[in-house]
Amino acid sequence: MASFAGKVALVTGGARGIGRATAVRLGSGGAKVLVNYKGNAAAAEEAKVLVEKAGGTAEVVQADVSVEADVDRLVKEAVAFGGGRIDVLVNNAGITRDDLLIRMTPKAWDEVLDLDLRAAFLVTRAVMRPMMKQRYGRIVNVSSVAGVAGNAGQANYAAAKAGLIGFTKTVAREMASRNVTCNAVAPGFVPTDLTSELLEKMKGTILPQIPLGRFGTVEDVASAIAFLASDEASYITGQVLVIDGGMVTA
Repeated sequence: MASFAGKVALVTGGARGIGRATAVRLGSGGAKVLVNYKGNAAAAEEAKVLVEKAGGTAEVVQADVSVEADVDRLVKEAVAFGGGRIDVLVNNAGITRDDLLIRMTPKAWDEVLDLDLRAAFLVTRAVMRPMMKQRYGRIVNVSSVAGVAGNAGQANYAAAKAGLIGFTKTVAREMASRNVTCNAVAPGFVPTDLTSELLEKMKGTILPQIPLGRFGTVEDVASAIAFLASDEASYITGQVLVIDGGMVTA
């Protein structure tokens, strides 16, 4: 297991699902983890407890990461929490507003692009200065197989997640000279609090498309994020790690 002793991590959307599992995984390696949440304070506090039980240190900060002023405040608090450092950023916050394109509203398009893509731009831009100053950083963006292969009914989500892949590759090129890496993970079908009921109903049609024959878990994704955020991945940047049980390549 990779060590994050002495490292400070910020996980956006860290209260539930993949974000929570990632916070716990980083905490288990000894990291100080700042758990960001937008609205569910109780879930964020639960995540904090789990990080601490795993062996890490945690704090929670409310912020809407699609809002620039909130992001500036969040990153200032993260740097203060880390004693002047921020070593790891996981851009995980995101939403879905699914519908067929012909019925999709501009509001549904804008809401998804704001939180799933614009937020990553705002938070990454805000952490670049401290990472450049300390000449060290690990940025991991949570994309999706929808951003790699598309998905009917998710034009907004797929566009945002595909944009996040292009963003990842560009940040990797811009920041490499300062020893800051930027990679992305692209999870497939992973049950979370928000998706488990839907995936259960669709199991009969989805599972035959997955060569490994099962849905992913949040821990599967968190382990991959932790690897990319660790020193073990110091020579990997600008890459997209697809975590889908072989679905896209099948």
